[in-house]
Amino acid sequence: MYLLGTDIGTQGTKTVMVNEKGTFVADAFQEYEVITPKPSWAEQWPDVWLEAVINTVAKCMEKSGVKPQEVAGLAISGLYGGSGVPVDKNISPLYPCLIWMDRRARAETQWVKDNVPLEKIFGITGNYVDSYYGFTKMMWIRNNQPEVWKKIYQFVTPKDYVIYHLTGELATDFSSAGNIGGVFDIQKRTWSDEMCEILGIPKKMLPTQILKSSQIVGKLKKDMAQKMGLWEGMPVVAGGVDAPVAQLCAGVLAPGEHVAMAGTSMCWGTVHGGEYLTPGLVSFPYVVFDDALIYTFGGSATSGALARWFRDEFGKYEKEVQKNTGIPAYTLLELQAQTIPPGSEGVIVLPYFMGERSPIWDPDARGTVFGLSLYHHRPHVYRAMLEAAAYSLRHNMEEGIKAGMKLNPECWIVGGVARSDFWVQIFADITGFDMKRLSKDVEAPLGDAFLAGLGTGVIDRPETIKEWVDFRPVIKVNQKNRQIYDKYYDIFRELYDNTKGTMKKLARL
Repeated sequence: MYLLGTDIGTQGTKTVMVNEKGTFVADAFQEYEVITPKPSWAEQWPDVWLEAVINTVAKCMEKSGVKPQEVAGLAISGLYGGSGVPVDKNISPLYPCLIWMDRRARAETQWVKDNVPLEKIFGITGNYVDSYYGFTKMMWIRNNQPEVWKKIYQFVTPKDYVIYHLTGELATDFSSAGNIGGVFDIQKRTWSDEMCEILGIPKKMLPTQILKSSQIVGKLKKDMAQKMGLWEGMPVVAGGVDAPVAQLCAGVLAPGEHVAMAGTSMCWGTVHGGEYLTPGLVSFPYVVFDDALIYTFGGSATSGALARWFRDEFGKYEKEVQKNTGIPAYTLLELQAQTIPPGSEGVIVLPYFMGERSPIWDPDARGTVFGLSLYHHRPHVYRAMLEAAAYSLRHNMEEGIKAGMKLNPECWIVGGVARSDFWVQIFADITGFDMKRLSKDVEAPLGDAFLAGLGTGVIDRPETIKEWVDFRPVIKVNQKNRQIYDKYYDIFRELYDNTKGTMKKLARL
């Protein structure tokens, strides 16, 4: 039998097909854009996700040559959809989904800080408050779009919106519910009546069904089965938030094991029994052992997005060469950056191009290029961009260690960034952790396929994921480079501390 896994990402959707042993069969990818109508705003209409899922699954089926009846099931993960899609009773979108990177809910975040004690919200949810969390975005819609608010039947996460259209069933999973923050009781694994009342978010606007990530939500409808090349009635499994599903694809089942998912953004996390909750990081149920394990992660708003922004704004020549030769623009930019020593000869970038999530939780933080002189050139700035993402990862790791986490000396790294040996070496040298990569770049969709296997009974126990994964040679820390980076990291931390007040003034303008 074969299994399908689909991950709906921020800038694209990827589907993979594997057999019951986890062996890769086929994959497909479709790209799309984020709508940014104002600074720090980020939204998407959900039909781009539905179209991308249908198309990538259909493409996988076509490329594989597998017969529809040989596919046991499909599971879907997704970007953290923030507010979720506000839909009416017909499950029609009323307003764009305010995704994780949207930071417009500043006033709502401040209201919570002023009116709800940290002990109260953290004690119930295991999380604090920031405009990253979905509940603040829901409050923004209530306060700023009252006509929309009156018509809302439910807030539906990106992947749950797609699953509804595939099956006709409306539900969510524990990881997606917990990541909304604010209104989810992390101990009881359900919505908190008390917090819903305090925050003014009616419980009826939240999903009534919360399932384990490996549970079957429903069966594939006939019209969707035809579009995707699958069989009517095929099970569709709940899946989860992309970060913990990517964590699962690396085989993480135990405390101490930790993974950096480096794509558009960065999510670094580990699992535990609930003893390492901290308001500085984000916590919610894990996608296996959902009733026992907590996934705690730190998330920086930009990682691969930094390289993409630089390529698009300052890499016109490299993009033209790519068009003519097929050599990726990123490869050309890296070749130039490799000529620059660690620390970029005094250029430091603060990677806060969309505000920042953990651990500084500052929507007003701004991207900063510091230390420039007439000596410096484009490759200095590009390398400094890559280093900035790694400094941010180290900052999050230190927050976890401060909470008591004992981390293994190897960090697994997955996602698009992991394709670059050069960048992964920078991550190792800055964080001080050896970096371990999967042998195949499949990340979250592989975890989805595994969840599809669990849900359909093709796989009988979570521990089987260990048999699915194999790794490339570990990239070891260069201790000489690490000593250099330790000094630059101190300046990186100082730079934000010394400019955050100015950043707030700038944001107000």
